[in-house]
Amino acid sequence: MSSSSLIPACLDQLADLALWEAEMATDPGVGAKVVESALVRRLSEVPDRREQRSVRHPLVVILTLTACATLVVGSDSVTAIWQWSARSSQRKLQRLGARRDPFTGRFLLPSERTFRRVLADLDADALDAATCGYAAEVVRGTAPVPHLPRTPGPVEREQRRAERRRLTHPAPAGLLPAAAVDGKALRGARTAEGGRVFLVGAIAHDSGTVLGQCQVPGKRGEGPAARRLLADLDLSGMVCTLDALHTTATTARLLTQTLNAHYVLIVKGNQPLAHAAAQALLTGPDREWTATSATDGDRGHGRIERRSIRTAATDDSLLPGARQAFRLRRDVGGLDGVWTSKEIVYGITSLPADLAGPVHLNHYERAHWVVENRLHWVRDVTFREDASQLRTGTAPRALASF
Repeated sequence: MSSSSLIPACLDQLADLALWEAEMATDPGVGAKVVESALVRRLSEVPDRREQRSVRHPLVVILTLTACATLVVGSDSVTAIWQWSARSSQRKLQRLGARRDPFTGRFLLPSERTFRRVLADLDADALDAATCGYAAEVVRGTAPVPHLPRTPGPVEREQRRAERRRLTHPAPAGLLPAAAVDGKALRGARTAEGGRVFLVGAIAHDSGTVLGQCQVPGKRGEGPAARRLLADLDLSGMVCTLDALHTTATTARLLTQTLNAHYVLIVKGNQPLAHAAAQALLTGPDREWTATSATDGDRGHGRIERRSIRTAATDDSLLPGARQAFRLRRDVGGLDGVWTSKEIVYGITSLPADLAGPVHLNHYERAHWVVENRLHWVRDVTFREDASQLRTGTAPRALASF
């Protein structure tokens, strides 16, 4: 299934739940059927913050039903999640470990009020660790890779585009694993203090896997929150692409000296000295940069785009761990070949020239937009996240995680 297709990318993270029927194994000791799911195991590690004497429904049952309703059928409100769960069969509730009524023998479903109360008072950090940890296990191969049957019918447009791009724009050899870091506001949700809910996430370039997520008070806190998020991830040997907001000596030092990772950072007005130094280092006519330049282009969506990059060696005087500076020029025009806009940005990377030439840096910067195309777009358009008006406690962040 193409990585550019929006719905399958979400379904894959929970497809093993749909395959439980086929994967159930028999316990020879008891003769009963035992179900094991990597995701349910992860969700069972989320601590229950309720008073135990008043708990009627296990937390893992509520979280699993929420995950199924959100990812499999796209329910985007607590009411819709409960309505989907209410249609669950007794057999399914039994497999999930639902509470059983001792008088009727039927397995009971939590009420809508219970869903709402539990989601609003979760340990959101533990929930993010569970969901992102499961996705990372699938990518690493320690958890079985879910498979869904292909939907009958013609290949979707985005699948055709992805396949065409794979053939016409193959990834350069020697790429390192990479992740993009960016923040997103939940426009419809508000915190108890009246501010917006703002989430920062890290997503893998190649697979689109969300490696981690955290909540911050607002846009001004994105930098420190991103550093805390990165510090909790295993990024050894990886490349992190970040926008200009994160271009600071603290972030560069954390990635190169503490996490043993590399960075590709954009330099703008928030770092005037580094921006002026990179601009002076990379100024000159194109003929002087032939050996350290590369050009790539795209055609589609009613326009043509050309991205030209040139690189130059540098040192720690720009940022801690800096090894190259680059200038990226983006030209956009119509299909008639007339260029209508031009943008020039400067950047700094800790990757030396023998690990990343101009072609590699051009690819890393282009792939950074995976955070917009395969995370923000999916949540905004597919799941209509910005239209959600969940406002209570951790509920907005919990649905974003699922």
